Amino acid sequence: MPRENLTDRYIKTRKPAPVGKQVDYPDAVVPGLALRVTSRGSKSFVLIKRYPLFPKNSTRRDLGRCYIAQNGEIAASREIRHGALTLAEARQKAREWLDLISRGIDPKVEEERQRAAQQRRQANTFAAVAGDFLDRHASKLAKRSEAERIIKAEFVKRWGARPITDIAPQEVSAAIRAIVKRGAPYQAHNAFGYLRKLFNWAIGTGEYGVDVSPLERLQPAELIGKREARARTLSDAELRAVWAAAGRMGYPYGPVFRLLILTGQREREVAEMSWSEVDFQKRLLLIPGRRMKGDRAHEVPLAPAAVAMIEELPRWNSGDYAFTTTAGEKPVNGFSKAKARIDKLSGVKGWVIHDLRRTVRTHLSALPVQNIVCELVIAHAKPGLHKVYDQHAYQDEKRRCLELWEGRLMSIVEPSSGEVADLAKERGRRRAEI
Repeated sequence: MPRENLTDRYIKTRKPAPVGKQVDYPDAVVPGLALRVTSRGSKSFVLIKRYPLFPKNSTRRDLGRCYIAQNGEIAASREIRHGALTLAEARQKAREWLDLISRGIDPKVEEERQRAAQQRRQANTFAAVAGDFLDRHASKLAKRSEAERIIKAEFVKRWGARPITDIAPQEVSAAIRAIVKRGAPYQAHNAFGYLRKLFNWAIGTGEYGVDVSPLERLQPAELIGKREARARTLSDAELRAVWAAAGRMGYPYGPVFRLLILTGQREREVAEMSWSEVDFQKRLLLIPGRRMKGDRAHEVPLAPAAVAMIEELPRWNSGDYAFTTTAGEKPVNGFSKAKARIDKLSGVKGWVIHDLRRTVRTHLSALPVQNIVCELVIAHAKPGLHKVYDQHAYQDEKRRCLELWEGRLMSIVEPSSGEVADLAKERGRRRAEI
């Protein structure tokens, strides 16, 4: 059959082929392209060529069903047309196939490769890869619980359903800057580090199609600012004000802040406490390794005030968490709001929650207690050969240390009226030093 310059009008007027037959109408514009019409009147586009897998004979391969826009109708999207092709789309697809054939590539094989790649992209969402990273690699991180919390809150929440290969450097910059704008530059540095580890891990596995990390050329010092070690401790007057403000806040955040001050533990180690971790008979908080830095289980002896505070906490029916807004099902979060509230109530500014831990550790050094015991109280690892050869648990020594600290703390936060320092003068002194 001679070639025709196919048009929508020409295609629309083609009648059904004879019964049991199919008729091809070759296109004069694109060699090998043809309109195929069946005896039932269905119309589709085919490409008649010798394909790399079958080079001896010309073969007809289906390009797709034919779609013809009605008079004045704008062609609907391919999704609405269920994949049917307009004449222009058929010619474009035929040209792409001809290019592949000229390079010795079979179009069917290429389509399967692209389909598989698309399926991998859809399966390898950021949330899925982040989940694998946390399951398979996070146990090796020094601060596993912090890594999990930051990755989920800062990144999975943003990009969870998207293919991990789609995350661009400018999107990473925007996510990190959002943390900085919240007034949390130290967390921004930590978030940047965990995200970099995640992408490097994904590249190293070779499982997720990630070849380049979007963080490769980003510089945290330029993005966030220079990371400087914090040395802030709260003065006695500030500590007293924060303690009083925590009392006014009430459950759940108020007791969390007070227990942080009483024990010197990390924020999440207290906030995620469950009732099964508290041994009232032995007066111990038993924090499992999965919640601790370095995966080392940690025993926190509870002095009298800490025991009394925990005993007064409400019990819930939906879960085991002691500090909760979901009836025990989940531990508390949203510490940025709680911190802002305690700042307002206390009038103390320029501090972060971790400064409470540093303040406690500083006070422990003033007690008649061995330095190694002070370090073990706040779950720092034993130094040097102590870690290998000294397997003593120091439970009694730690208890004595925390009891001494509790006494010292009570003398600070609940002094006689004549001993109360002027917090305003203290703040003025700090401003003068600055």
